[in-house]
Amino acid sequence: MPPDDAHADAGTGPAPGAGMGVEDTLDLKLPDEFLALFGEDTPATTPATVLSSTSDLLDNPAEWRPVTTTAGVFQLVPVRLDRDLSVISRWMNDPAVAAFWELAGAEAVTATHLRPQLDGDGRSVPCLGVLSGIPMSYWEIYRADLDPLARHYPARPHDTGIHLLIGGVNNRGRGVGTTLLRAVSDLVLDNRPLCARVVAEPDLRNTPSVSAFLSAGFRFSAEVELPDKRAALMVRDRAHRAQL
Repeated sequence: MPPDDAHADAGTGPAPGAGMGVEDTLDLKLPDEFLALFGEDTPATTPATVLSSTSDLLDNPAEWRPVTTTAGVFQLVPVRLDRDLSVISRWMNDPAVAAFWELAGAEAVTATHLRPQLDGDGRSVPCLGVLSGIPMSYWEIYRADLDPLARHYPARPHDTGIHLLIGGVNNRGRGVGTTLLRAVSDLVLDNRPLCARVVAEPDLRNTPSVSAFLSAGFRFSAEVELPDKRAALMVRDRAHRAQL
């Protein structure tokens, strides 16, 4: 998950092929209790494409307004492959990012990672982070309760997860990542009224990442054994956001 600052900024996404990838996420069937939350009578075997026509699983990140932070005006802009593939692929080929995301290579490698999200049912939305008018980070906002991650911790309905990388080296190591982690988790809580928690799972050994989440108002909840790493489950609770 998203490391922040120095090492943390570099990358925070699940390693492809490790059992937590995007394809696995998009193939996860929706349990009956989740469909009931959306007011659906449709059985759990309903194709994701049918559900997407009646439910917006993440409450339209494309409509979330810009926010003013100490680093500048920040906005999440959903990825468009034709417009954004080149810059995201360039970031993925930064060695500091590649060490976490494992998506170095030709643009086709990054495109293969993005397409299942862009063509899916909306449970994971890839976004550019635009700061003061400049694209400078990559985010994935996803339904953690509908993700394979939910098999590894006591997930609650509408738990929302984040992955992050800071693309420009000039924005690393200066606290920008911490500022944006707080801003994005605030955006989630402000725009997703049914979401009580924002979660992330940085590698437990990545001390700068864990520290950044703590500084951004997350709490350490548990150690979680994932297929590709031992992770620190970080949680930001709506109920305590004003105190942290």
